Amino acid sequence: MYMKTEKACPNIREYVESLAAGGVYHFNSKDAQTSLGVSANATKLALNRLAKQGAIASPARGFYVIVPPEYRSLGCLPADQFIPALMKRLKLSYYAGLLSAAQYYGAAHHRPQAFQVFVGKSRRPIQCGKVRVAFMVRKRIAEVPVQNFNTPRGTLLVSTPEATAFDLVGYQHHAGGLDQVATLLSELAEKIDPDKLEKAARLAPVPWAQRLGYLLEHVGVQDKTEPLKTYVRKHARQSAVLLPRASYKRSRHHKDWKLFVNAEVEAEL
Repeated sequence: MYMKTEKACPNIREYVESLAAGGVYHFNSKDAQTSLGVSANATKLALNRLAKQGAIASPARGFYVIVPPEYRSLGCLPADQFIPALMKRLKLSYYAGLLSAAQYYGAAHHRPQAFQVFVGKSRRPIQCGKVRVAFMVRKRIAEVPVQNFNTPRGTLLVSTPEATAFDLVGYQHHAGGLDQVATLLSELAEKIDPDKLEKAARLAPVPWAQRLGYLLEHVGVQDKTEPLKTYVRKHARQSAVLLPRASYKRSRHHKDWKLFVNAEVEAEL
């Protein structure tokens, strides 16, 4: 049966090589089937054979990437080189965020174990060879400001420095904890525009702004916080806590940010 499939689908390698020659490194099984003119089963078996040889990989059902020789040890394309194509195929709004976004702005103090992507609804993580992608859910995702970054296989959407700063605070448990968040904020600071930071606050819960303002001052970048401080004074109806779900009975209260400082933060400056 398998040998018959090989005979019925003799041009699968040529098909993949022709895509790569044209600079296309992503395709789906239906496209392959149409081009080859064979059955779905024959196409699937032929693609599985190429995948076992390491020539292609499948990060998602029906979606394939071509793996050039320099990435064979990964067993997949790097995530930033296929996520844009996959999200387009799935018709999902997305952006690379948190630690992955911080790297694009020079804040590469800690390399994330998985490429971190925000989407509008819950998705399972991706494991493709040694490449891992973690998905987080972000409300109002289409409104979050992003920037375009070119990769060897296309254009990746990445949260702006200001939006990244908010996400680091709001999703600190996905970013290694408050100490690491503070470290990353100190590295991001020179890319942050104070007015854009205040605008980004409108897309996040007010407690995120309270925590972020405090942490930015804590790492010595008070010059970035004045518009944000004005926003907090206007919109913060009650005091928040720096570390959610932790006791604040013995914490000190920071008046400017209406914040109970219930954790010691040590950034690696």
